[in-house]
Amino acid sequence: MSCRRTAARLACAMAMLISPWLAQRAQAQTLTMRAALSRALAASPRLTAAERDVGIATGQRIQAGALLNPELSYEQDNSFGSGVYRGTKSAETTLQISQAFELSGKREARIAAGAAGMEIATIQRKAIRLEVLSETAIAFLSVLGAQRRIQILDEQIAAIDRLTPLLHRRVEAGASSPAETGRAEVASALVKADRERFKATLASARRELAVLMGDPMAKFGEVSGRLDTTGRPPTFQSVVAAIDANPQLVRWTAVYAQRNAELLMARLKPYPDVRIAAGWRHFNETNDDAVRLTVSVPIPVFDQNQGNVLSAQESLAKTKAEREANRNTLIVIAGRAYDSLQGSLRELSVLRETAIPKATEAADAISQGYGQGRFTLLEVLDAQASVTQARLREQEALQNFHAGVATIEGLVGNPFALARESAR
Repeated sequence: MSCRRTAARLACAMAMLISPWLAQRAQAQTLTMRAALSRALAASPRLTAAERDVGIATGQRIQAGALLNPELSYEQDNSFGSGVYRGTKSAETTLQISQAFELSGKREARIAAGAAGMEIATIQRKAIRLEVLSETAIAFLSVLGAQRRIQILDEQIAAIDRLTPLLHRRVEAGASSPAETGRAEVASALVKADRERFKATLASARRELAVLMGDPMAKFGEVSGRLDTTGRPPTFQSVVAAIDANPQLVRWTAVYAQRNAELLMARLKPYPDVRIAAGWRHFNETNDDAVRLTVSVPIPVFDQNQGNVLSAQESLAKTKAEREANRNTLIVIAGRAYDSLQGSLRELSVLRETAIPKATEAADAISQGYGQGRFTLLEVLDAQASVTQARLREQEALQNFHAGVATIEGLVGNPFALARESAR
């Protein structure tokens, strides 16, 4: 018994020691774009709601094809009166079953409307899936971009700190003023302040990405990917042409079919249906039996369903305008994203061909010359700041490029090939 207690205590102790290690390990896991997209699809409540909409539409489609239920009735006449009709001696009892039959294709029109509604829900689920992928990709890119900016600022801080020993030697040799030490400290502090601002941005971006993946707070470490690669985007005309394949626009075909079926239903409603009944009647007075047959047809004199027909006509005519408005909105969104990524490419070209190489070359030359006493500390710090600003601009342009790609790929309905490969 004591051995069991000892083993249990050891197990508890091991669990207490291992649990923090496992938690820290889980916290340090690196997140890739592919994993983020997969987790977002699995955890998205919007996608779950869209799947339930498909189930709702499926139920409505099943119900649309249901036949009308028959009716069973019992009648008793000539009873509980006075004279010869006192009691039930002269009663006539009838047991009858009746069935209504829909004519003129009403059931078929209902089924068509239900099937179109099911197709609308299915296509809408695809549209929401693309939206979730696009939002997650852009959130991932925001985290990755913030990480890179912080790394660049860390490198600038390290570069300033490397100047400190040389600066002290120059001060001791009388080649520099002691005030320059404070100037270097101020420059380092300002960069650290910028880093803290980017850390706050990173925290917000991480939280947004975590929420998209179904977590209230970030449970991942860093995100990994490549922002430095770019690709040539297609022409904007091809983007506009591909937008017609977006599920948001494809669903309007199903919407048109549904509203057309609803218009047919409204037009068919005034046409009368037939109710046929058959029953058995018993006459207590003579103890005789007889068969009772009934055929009834409503007469559509007062209600021709004209209001519903007009409403359905207007709803059908409205479909084309709604689709065009939806398409125009998508084109505007795609245009903004396309202009952003094209502008980012031009900005990257200037930065990579001129700004970054020249700034790096000048910073290296000034740093070497500072050790030889040919440049001041202010010139060194200014050169380093120029390199940092150019690199930060490069990261911002890269993030904007890939965000634009993710937006466009979400609109045209294609997988995130370029964005995923670039940020892998």
